[in-house]
Amino acid sequence: MADIHSHSRPPGPLSAFGLSIVVVVVVVDQISKLIVQARLPEGQPIDVLPILALLHVRNTGIAFSLLANSGFGVILLPLVVTVVVLAFWAHNHEGGKLAAAGFALILGGAIGNLIDRLRLGYVTDFLLLHFGDWTLFVFNLAGAALTLGPALLLLIYLWPAKKDA
Repeated sequence: MADIHSHSRPPGPLSAFGLSIVVVVVVVDQISKLIVQARLPEGQPIDVLPILALLHVRNTGIAFSLLANSGFGVILLPLVVTVVVLAFWAHNHEGGKLAAAGFALILGGAIGNLIDRLRLGYVTDFLLLHFGDWTLFVFNLAGAALTLGPALLLLIYLWPAKKDA
């Protein structure tokens, strides 16, 4: 298993590795949203698993619909996230490819949702996580990347390193 505490410098934001992850996240996210917009009626859930349904909704806010209908704030926040992630990524000296993957997932997710906001004025969400009638949240693949990226970075940087014997 690869050492998650690699002391090698992660491939940067403009590396083939970093760019490929960002591009894959953005392309898959945008294609999935186009399919949902074309084929899934809004507001009609389709059960996929006991805890997952497809539900086409328009999210005018950010995560968990926070700041809904707040206008420029929902565009400014992803731009700020993008700049901050790029700055941390460019100046990061540890974590290797796993860290680069974490940063790229965050960047790809932010760009994917920003495209929606600029193009449509809202984000298309369609994955409903629920327990029975209790809804946790509705999200999309960009949102999943925005969750997985920080989780990966937390794992890399906060997990206690094994001490050499």
